[in-house]
Amino acid sequence: MTPREASARMRQTSEERREQVVEAAIREFAERGYEAASTAAIAERAGISQPYIYALFPNKRDLFLAAHDRVQGRIRATFREAARGARTPEEALGRMGMTYPELIADRYELLMQLQAYAASADPEIHAHCARGFRALADDVRQLSGATPRQIAEFFAAGMIANVTTVLGIPELCAPLWEEKHGAVDGAEKPASAGTGTGG
Repeated sequence: MTPREASARMRQTSEERREQVVEAAIREFAERGYEAASTAAIAERAGISQPYIYALFPNKRDLFLAAHDRVQGRIRATFREAARGARTPEEALGRMGMTYPELIADRYELLMQLQAYAASADPEIHAHCARGFRALADDVRQLSGATPRQIAEFFAAGMIANVTTVLGIPELCAPLWEEKHGAVDGAEKPASAGTGTGG
């Protein structure tokens, strides 16, 4: 192996380790919240030593923000793909909304979204998550061309979905998905259900 190849392999290994740590962090923060989660527990989940975490992330806050960004990034990517080719704002919102139940079916990722809000008493976390939420809303606006009211309804429905899903009472928001399915199929009804609310 040449020095260049060895360097590339080392970078790849470091990137792979970072991925493992972020995925482990999502689970730990989701279950315990920002304050109670420990880097030692995250390291154990990731199968690495605790000091190695600090070779990848300066502190627990930065790791928390990376975990938040990973979850939100998946929502944004899913929405971009779903809205591709939509012909109307209603159809675009409908397509994005229909992807959301699957996104929040992963309990860890849903809880990670909610833990980000709970941790927003920390000024840095607050500012970071607020920027992220605004970026998500901007994505939805640009992808759909929807009105501010439609976008507000979209996000409001998403929050209802978050709460009812995490509490185990999804039947309370099930009518939203049924209405959404009809809107997507017929591209007639106003799309008001389902959104990612990871900010």
